[in-house]
Formats: sequence, structure tokens, C-alpha cells
Amino acid sequence: MTEVTEAGKPSRPQSVAEFSDAACEVISPAAWDFISGGSGAERSVAANLRAFDNLYVAPRMLRDVSHVSTASRLVGTEASLPVAIAPMAYHGLVHPQSEAATARAAKTAGVPFTVAMLSGTPVERIAESGADLWFQLYWLRDRGATKELVSRAEAAGCQALMLTVDVPRLGRRLKDQRNGFALPPDVYAAHFRGEAAIGAQRAPAGGSAVASHTTVMFDPSLAWSDIEWLRERTRLPLVVKGILTGEDALMATRSGVDALVVSNHGGRQLDGAVPGLTVLPEIRAAVGDTVEVLVDGGIRSGSDVLKALARGADGVLLGRPILYGLAVGGESGVDAVLSLLREELETDLALSGCRTVGEAAHLTTYEFSASSSTGTASW
Repeated sequence: MTEVTEAGKPSRPQSVAEFSDAACEVISPAAWDFISGGSGAERSVAANLRAFDNLYVAPRMLRDVSHVSTASRLVGTEASLPVAIAPMAYHGLVHPQSEAATARAAKTAGVPFTVAMLSGTPVERIAESGADLWFQLYWLRDRGATKELVSRAEAAGCQALMLTVDVPRLGRRLKDQRNGFALPPDVYAAHFRGEAAIGAQRAPAGGSAVASHTTVMFDPSLAWSDIEWLRERTRLPLVVKGILTGEDALMATRSGVDALVVSNHGGRQLDGAVPGLTVLPEIRAAVGDTVEVLVDGGIRSGSDVLKALARGADGVLLGRPILYGLAVGGESGVDAVLSLLREELETDLALSGCRTVGEAAHLTTYEFSASSSTGTASW
């Protein structure tokens, strides 16, 4: 429940945009640039938000929405919302409670939490939260280290593996380069040892420590045969994140994956990459119902979740808003963001004539663009 201040105003933010504003005030400028920024001129960051802003839903009427359920099932995991927390590195940059707090909030909300390979807290400690966990991988030059991480994820009780495939090298994140961004001494890659753990704490002259660290660790030779290799070495459902074409979606299904995440990495990789929401219908048409299809990038409200479902997604990954909540209030801040999203989605499902998450797939959507310079608009 929202507390009320003496002035009669809500004491917590009432939208993700307000959480963002509040987070910006408490995070260091360099960390804020790392979290909120993208690559190049940040065209894809803006396009992700604009894709949702320009999409409209045609609601259905007289559908008896006296009872509305947001319950879902994502990659074999029961969820109270069609939402999972996206893999994001180094939560300790925004709050000392770090990933453990995010996982506890995910447990309370009943949504899966994806443990990032570059988490600042090891998966074994995060598992103590009791949350439903997925584990994210990047493809490492050290194949033995990849196998070890898969084994650790399985032993910790993770329910799915998510391989991010859109980082053969890190995108040119100009803000991080200008800032000479590096992790503070108390934040490091907790799943690794030695230089692999602390390599992102030292920035090269005129560069980003995170970029130099990933260049050393990540293997740019990742190919479809490697997906098959990974599929043969785990019993867990396998999710591939970073797909943006129907052709690649079909290749993924042929490689034995269980789910796709349609994603341009939040605009942090190829600047100018198409928003996931835009290509979502193409990918759904390509794979049909053979695999689950999730989407991320630009989701800032329950209305955005509804739009993603209407365009063909089974669910979404929520990224930056979770870090905004963590920065503002630790575990309670993440809980507040997820509670807000639940409230918004319940309302928007009812207003669109949907009693369940599944019914949202039958809604009709329209793309609408407006020119602020001329005042004209077109459907």
C-alpha cells in the first residue's frame, strides 16, 4: 500500500518514470550513465521507448471483467505476472543490498529472476532467497568455465539457462568511454576468480573497464553449433536472448532451444538495431507455437506489457525499471516497482476486455506515428 506524507502526497513514485527520476538523484553520475545509457547516439534506446509509445490497442467491450488474472507460466516457471526480471550485471552499483535484494523482491512478487553471469553476488547466495531463478550465460573463451557455470546453475536450483547471443563484442557505449567507467572495489564479477573477477575495476586510458573486461572474456566465434553443444550439456530449458529476425528464430528452434527473447539488448549493442516490439509479429509468425517468445527493451508500464502480449509475446523481461526501484529503496523499492506493474496490468487487462493474460493475444493493435514538428499524425 502506498504511504501518504504529511502534505497528502504519495511518498513513493507512482510510475516507472518517477522511479527513474528518483533513482537518478541517488546513483552516481557515472553509474547512472552505465545503467541508463546505450551505444553510439542511443538511437535504439530511444526507438525502444518510441515503439511502445506508438503502438495502440483496440479494447473489447462487454466481456465481463469482474475477475481478472495476471497469472502466467514462463519457460516452465509459474509466475504471478507475464514478467521475468532480465539479466543485469552488478546490482551493487546502485544499492549495497545488491542482487540478493532483487531476488527477495522477485520471490515476494512471484516472478522469475534471471541471475546475470556478471552478477556481483554468486548464484548460490541468491538462491537463498527462495526465488525462482534462471541463469544467464555469455559465451566465454574458456569453454571449461562455461561448463562450470552451467553446473553451478543446475546445482543451485536454477530452472532455465538463458544464453545472450548479441555480444560478440561490446557496443560502443560512448558515455562509459568518456567517463572512463570502472567498477568500484566492492563490486566485481562474483562467479569468477582472479583477474576474471576484478578486470572491470580498471579502465584503460580513454576507455571503459567493462568493455575491456568483456573483450578478454567473451568469445566472438559463437555459432549455431555452439548452441547445440550447450543443448547437449544441460537438462534445463534453454533460452536464447538477442534474436531480431525470423530467420534466426527458426535457426534457434532447429538448434533445440525452448524459448527466445526478442531483444536489441536495451539499445546497448548495435545502435540502430530494430526494437524487439517492432519485429515481434514476424518472429511469432516464423516460429508459431513451437517455442515460447519473450521480448524486452523499452517496457515501462503495465500498458507496455499488454501491448507486448497483444503483439504475440508470451511474456516480457523487465530490466532498467528494476534497477531504478533497487536504487530508490533496495528490496522494498523493487517490490514497489513490481507491485505498480501488477496494478497497472490488472487495470489495463480489464479495460481492454481481457480476463486473462492469454486473452490479450487476441487484441488488435495499431501503429500510430505523430510528427511533433508539423502536428500531423498517421495510422
